[in-house]
Amino acid sequence: MPVPIPRQRAIPAAEGGQAHAAPPHDSTAPAHEGSSTNSTTGYNNSISSNGSGLSLLVIEDDPAGSLSVPELLDSAGKPIRIRTARNLTEAERLLTDDVHCILLDLALPAPGTAEGDEDELVALKHVLRLAPRHAVLALTANDDSERGAEAVRVGAQDYLFRDELDARLLSRAIRYAVERKRADAAQRQLTESRLRAQENARLERGLLPTPLLEGSPLRFAARYRPGRSRALLGGDFYDTVRTPDGSVHVMIGDVCGHGPDEAALGVELRIAWRALTFAGLCGDELLSTLQKVLEHERADDEIFATLCTVDIAPDGRRAGLCLAGHPSPLIAREGRPAELLPYEDGGPALGLLPRARWPRRQVELGGKWSLMLYTDGLIEGRIGQGNQRLGQEGMVEMVRRQIAAGLQGDELLEAAVNEVRDLNGGDLTDDVAVLLLDRTPGAR
Repeated sequence: MPVPIPRQRAIPAAEGGQAHAAPPHDSTAPAHEGSSTNSTTGYNNSISSNGSGLSLLVIEDDPAGSLSVPELLDSAGKPIRIRTARNLTEAERLLTDDVHCILLDLALPAPGTAEGDEDELVALKHVLRLAPRHAVLALTANDDSERGAEAVRVGAQDYLFRDELDARLLSRAIRYAVERKRADAAQRQLTESRLRAQENARLERGLLPTPLLEGSPLRFAARYRPGRSRALLGGDFYDTVRTPDGSVHVMIGDVCGHGPDEAALGVELRIAWRALTFAGLCGDELLSTLQKVLEHERADDEIFATLCTVDIAPDGRRAGLCLAGHPSPLIAREGRPAELLPYEDGGPALGLLPRARWPRRQVELGGKWSLMLYTDGLIEGRIGQGNQRLGQEGMVEMVRRQIAAGLQGDELLEAAVNEVRDLNGGDLTDDVAVLLLDRTPGAR
């Protein structure tokens, strides 16, 4: 049968009711929840342990005592705990984290409102500001469905009529309101995450390089796969530009680590490389300056970056190669198998030795060639289930086979990255950047 909401005027801001009739007095029984803090602690523990407990806060002031809340059970058959507050000030004090739903009488005045205030939902708006994470049920008169519907439009999960508070309807309404609030919160978080991901994607896409090769006969292709989940940008970086004298400069690098800080540092190094290249620097002078940039911008003294730069002469037949702890590029010349460029004269990674030097080695490219630069993510993937890595030799054999099958340009890079992933048995944990420059058959 319905249980009237108890009136405890002598105990302000106390929990004013229980979902079931009190048992006969027993000295061994726990104290009434309105006068015991231990019962609240036990209730919180029951929520955390089984997740099935529900708690209702009723906010109303009914001097006639006509409002009754029936005995309520949750979906697991457990009593729904009830608290009462006579006004919004008491409600604020009783609104703890273990309250799941609020039943608000829309006729309740809000603090600071004058009699005859035209806003009939001022109390509801106050509660919504007070409890943005709680489900709210609006209670209205039987002939005021329009006001109830407006309450839902404002932010309540549902509305009920005062004379229809039977146990089945109210229990179902509470469970529905709580689940709808959870669903709304989850949807809002999902939307916020999606918008944040879109913003990050636009930002990271804007930070990826746009090769500047206007007027060059060379063809360019690149593939980039960050190791971070759901990221577009990792610690690997690359760039390609053509300077006014007709030389083509290409660079690829790798900042140790895979997080957003490493990605940001990679972008800074790439932009610095482009600016220094257009300023006429190359070889040791350029790398020494880049090392100073890294030393000033890195968050930790242990962070370093590997780098490979290739400066291709205007005629496209010769190039200068600098390696700073980075794997040597692969070149495929006409009529010869693909092979690695010399790497014996390389210097250390940037950020390791304060006064390091990086020799610039001259290499002959020939008339028709393809030059592939890559980061170690392409060669450090596993082969099968064991710990064996693909390595540079395995990569060279793989590319030779793909070139023999007639692949070139974008198709060659896509096939190489996909095969490395398949050999690894799934996504690679390290960032992968690989780019290809081709000197076309008609180039002179």
